[in-house]
Amino acid sequence: MQTPSDQQDRHDYPSHWEADVVLRDGGTARIRPITAEDADRLVSFYEQVSDESKYYRFFAPYPRLSAKDVHRFTHHDQVDRVGLAATVGGEFIATVRYDRIDERGMAASAPADEAEVAFLVQDAHQGRGVASTLLEHIAAVARERGIRRFAAEVLPANTKMIKVFTDAGYQQKRSFEDGVVRLEFDLEPTDRSLAVQRAREQRAEGRSVQRLLTPGSVAVIGVGRAPGGVGRSVLNNLQESGYTGRLYAVNSAFGDSVFGEDASREDASGEGASGEGTQKRADIDGVPAHRSVADIEEPVDLAVISVPADRVPQVVAECGERGVRGLVVLSAGYGESGVEGRERQRELVRQARSYGMRIIGPNAFGVINTSPETRLNASLAPQSPARGRIGLFTQSGAIGIALLSGLHRRGAGLSTFVGSGNRADVSGNDLLQYWFEDPDTDVTLMYLETIGNPRKFTRLARRSATTKPLVVVQGARHSGITPTGHAVQATRLPHATVSALLRQAGVIRVDTVTEMVDAGLLLAGQPLPSGPRVAILGNSESLGLLTYDACVADGLRPQRPRDLTTGATPADFRTALAEALSDDGCDAVIVNAIPWVGEDGATTDPETLATELRAAAAGCPAKPVAVVHVELGGLAEALAAATSTGPDAPTPPTGREPETPPSVEPPSTEAPQPPAVEPPSTQTPEPPPSDQYRIPAYPAAERAVRALSEAVKYAQWRREAAEPGRVHEYDDIDENGAAGRIEELLAADGDPRGLTLAPADAHELLARYGIPVRQALAAPDPDAAAEAARTLGYPVALKTTAPHLRHRADLGGVRLDLADEEQLRRAYQELTDAFGKPAELRPVVQGMVPRGVDTVVRAVIDPAAGAVLSFGLAGAASELLGDTAHRLVPVTDREAGSLVRSIRTAPLLFGWRGSAPVDTPALEELLQRVSRLVDDHPEVVGVSLEPVVVAQRGLSVLDASVRLAPPPARDDLGPRTLPGY
Repeated sequence: MQTPSDQQDRHDYPSHWEADVVLRDGGTARIRPITAEDADRLVSFYEQVSDESKYYRFFAPYPRLSAKDVHRFTHHDQVDRVGLAATVGGEFIATVRYDRIDERGMAASAPADEAEVAFLVQDAHQGRGVASTLLEHIAAVARERGIRRFAAEVLPANTKMIKVFTDAGYQQKRSFEDGVVRLEFDLEPTDRSLAVQRAREQRAEGRSVQRLLTPGSVAVIGVGRAPGGVGRSVLNNLQESGYTGRLYAVNSAFGDSVFGEDASREDASGEGASGEGTQKRADIDGVPAHRSVADIEEPVDLAVISVPADRVPQVVAECGERGVRGLVVLSAGYGESGVEGRERQRELVRQARSYGMRIIGPNAFGVINTSPETRLNASLAPQSPARGRIGLFTQSGAIGIALLSGLHRRGAGLSTFVGSGNRADVSGNDLLQYWFEDPDTDVTLMYLETIGNPRKFTRLARRSATTKPLVVVQGARHSGITPTGHAVQATRLPHATVSALLRQAGVIRVDTVTEMVDAGLLLAGQPLPSGPRVAILGNSESLGLLTYDACVADGLRPQRPRDLTTGATPADFRTALAEALSDDGCDAVIVNAIPWVGEDGATTDPETLATELRAAAAGCPAKPVAVVHVELGGLAEALAAATSTGPDAPTPPTGREPETPPSVEPPSTEAPQPPAVEPPSTQTPEPPPSDQYRIPAYPAAERAVRALSEAVKYAQWRREAAEPGRVHEYDDIDENGAAGRIEELLAADGDPRGLTLAPADAHELLARYGIPVRQALAAPDPDAAAEAARTLGYPVALKTTAPHLRHRADLGGVRLDLADEEQLRRAYQELTDAFGKPAELRPVVQGMVPRGVDTVVRAVIDPAAGAVLSFGLAGAASELLGDTAHRLVPVTDREAGSLVRSIRTAPLLFGWRGSAPVDTPALEELLQRVSRLVDDHPEVVGVSLEPVVVAQRGLSVLDASVRLAPPPARDDLGPRTLPGY
């Protein structure tokens, strides 16, 4: 009889366990199952492990592996015995394995659910977080194979490995016996283990971007011998930006004209030229030149590659062998060029990651870091931007040029910039991880054409937005076409839904790059407003009225404009602005300015006006100020020049936010009235010098107002995010019973595509979550309808359930308030005369419910975004206008309240035109129960409750459908991985 350790592989190679990961220091590694072909790699790996590490692993001196050991550690059945290796450059740097055991600690098979786990990490790679990452992956494998608990025996002196287990966040038991520490822990993820995993993910991915943006040395590969060309341009840009690190020019075509006769002889012979002073220095524009990155003696941190695509693999291999830490690939000819290019792009990513390198690109525009410690411009932008507090990410080179130019014209500085091109590896998610803790970045701007991992993006955006504004423009949002070169998971959600989900995460989503720059300037240079109350002043009455109208249209609460008249002097502006800022009823000020001529005939002096406005704003630094200027040349530049972009310039304080977020109120039927906020504090903080303030200027009132409106909504989101609400635990929810029933229904159906539940099964499942559905009885003929009505009790409703008439009361397929059998039979005859035979109409009879507002509640599982809860009013008008609101699941009580109030037709729920308000608390509870259902059971991939009649007291669900399917993969809950290629 064979024991589990003697059996051969029982499963095919589990390729889905392969993953690229980012380690603690920002480098990458490949994790994959160990196979029989890895015997030589294992022996080589073991030879490089210190005697001390070997002792810790085997509890005894173990200088070498025997042939039996090698066979045992490379032959696994992928169920009861599994081994994983972390590799760099194809070689092992660490291994982990588990062996399933029974309660006596002996080798076992299922149903035993415990396994013993052990690690070995090469000494040179200890401290990089390799073991912690391997633990995440081996735990996920074990859960997949039915193992619920790990046990590990560790020597007390092996404190590093003990820390790996104790810091993982799992529930643990520890014991000490026979000089060995025994650790046991459940593998079910906990809130703490998930928090630990995400914190490690943030540090690792942020560090990987930091390595690309703060290199100590840069090699530009593909530098031409003659001026011009991409490589030579990037080299010149690096020099002109004042890059502080070492710089190298590389081109395999460099010949004697670059190296000189003696240098050429040295290259051929491998020996230096003899004779004092005979060796010539090889350089390009004063930069050391080499034929290969392998010839560079000093370490190279970053390689900028601008060679033809067919030569890139050789260059990447040379960089990997040389130990280069990251790549910026400017070369084109990849995913944007068709099927062959997409395969070339996949191979590029695989090759670079195999060496532990991350890539920006291919087809990238480049990277910029304005920090005085780095001063890096490894991009195609000929002029490095001024230093500032804005981080910029774009997937398009053309948009990158436009944004850099626009920000430069407006006097705005950047902290860092990344133009990712095809975004094959480093993405916007990675930049969010970096900017989250970057002390030099206060505001982030992103132009995105695709979102590769929407679940992760919204999670990171929500976290980032709690401390730093994030402004996003999404391109290609209406075409439905994924830009060439971008390999992303498809989403079935319309753009409006994606936008709503981004706003829920705190993202400031705007439609154009102009709006993004406008909002970024205000957010980077001014504090957040404490509320929507806006003071308007200026020397043009007409411009003031336009500003007022724009404020009302954007949901702000403007005060009556103050006209200073065309004779106002800069001193008058200063006095009026100071008065407006000191008004407790004002949260922000918009200043309008047009050219004027003084009494002495002197024309407008923008510098003087800018100085006076800065002085007034410095007196009340807690309130934002924006300026609208018309044909007032030089004012925008003067206001922008007032900003200190030096390293010691402090950030202006943000507006004070209420300690308790304002409660959600029913929407008004008048002009938009955002919730009331606490008036600003009367205690004015000590103002810093005025030259540290930057007042944004706009050429049109609507642009200034739109930017201010976005700041107001973002500040409101920040206040609400401080107390995000909670997911309710309802006592009457039968989660286990629902899980068992779902399993039975899926097993009985057997279709991997899933099934739509029969009405009775759907109603039963919903009832387990406290969602009763009103009974409806089939009425295939008038007699059956009469019998159904007697069962239910009059009055009743008669309605069709045919697909083309379902939920279409506007077409006449519903008859309500039928008080007796005579009315019922007459209505039945009218329906069949108008629409067809009963077999086609599928009529049903349902008891009447209290009158109210008809609404619709839906939930759907999107393959890219995850579970989404939607709400709107029922009827053709709402569908036509797209008046539906959306939230990501799980939904908190606060989010349920905002979901109800965020549709444009919400006033109908709160007593519009004298009607009685309906029971919105009951509606919010229903939304939370549906959210719990789809969050608890990923097999529930679709829920539709239509209509839900919300009355003055209570609500009634009149119809429901539920769809089940095998649960989709959750890439946000598994171990840390990079997107696969």
